[in-house]
Amino acid sequence: MTTSMTDTPTRWIRQYAHPLVISDPEGPLADLEPLRGMVRDSNLVVLGVSARDTRELSVVSQRIVRFLVEELGFRSLVLEGDDITSIALDEYVRTGIGDPRALLAGARSFWRTRELLDVVGWMRRHNERNPADPVRIANMAGMSSEVASLPGNLADIERLLAENTIRWHEHTGHKIVYWGGMAHMVNGRTRAVSTEAPQEVHRSAGSYLREHFGSGHLSVGLTFHHGSASYAVPAPPAGFAEATLGSTGMDAYLLDLRATSPEPVRAWLSRPAKTRLVGPAYDPADDDVHHLSGGSLAEWFDVIVHSQEVSPASSLDV
Repeated sequence: MTTSMTDTPTRWIRQYAHPLVISDPEGPLADLEPLRGMVRDSNLVVLGVSARDTRELSVVSQRIVRFLVEELGFRSLVLEGDDITSIALDEYVRTGIGDPRALLAGARSFWRTRELLDVVGWMRRHNERNPADPVRIANMAGMSSEVASLPGNLADIERLLAENTIRWHEHTGHKIVYWGGMAHMVNGRTRAVSTEAPQEVHRSAGSYLREHFGSGHLSVGLTFHHGSASYAVPAPPAGFAEATLGSTGMDAYLLDLRATSPEPVRAWLSRPAKTRLVGPAYDPADDDVHHLSGGSLAEWFDVIVHSQEVSPASSLDV
């Protein structure tokens, strides 16, 4: 009996994936222990999320941040999307000065969630317990004249996102977790973003970071199969990577794409890929339009964190 190309990656994922528990953001972290070997000597771990307003992807991101801070000595978190608010949030996690709920309520729409408020609250509690070794929220205050507003040109935005992260690393010497959108964080020199607007092709911030940090850079893609964000999201089209990633029967898992694999799996990982992108302009009736392309899974990511079903994040506005 022959085995199809799709079945082989599915069986490989089942063999090498590590199941995850994502219900409690401040619960035990034993299920993330395999991440220790995946991180190795990295001093920058980027978390590229395919939808930024889901509870499950936010919770698993918080748990990864906790593991990297508590177990592996990471000491800065880049929260992509609002540099001015990052300055005030860093003040809060360092000193307790300020109102994090009010700060997030006035920030970008995908920051206005209870899940992100929980992350900031956890960072403040961590610093209260460890005043001599605090965790920071990266910000460019006093370091860059370009912090107040990024230009509208996407190519320039990608470059500046990377440059600001590099500056922060040089300024602090910290090991950094970068939590942002997948479109920015993939390691892609010819990354193409398809939405309702005409397709845009640019080099991603993640590729600049890989060039600078080399083997010290770990690219983690956070994907999902179906569920709800700001909109109901159907199962992915057959040609999307999530169709295979979601074919295992597992609720959530961690997968090192660099693990030993047979030739059919290597071919699947290396062929041109599409992954979904769900943002504020997403239209479930045109689900296949909203995607990332221009590279392969093996190029874009070192590690995948996949959740089968997602639900909306909890809004601070409620």
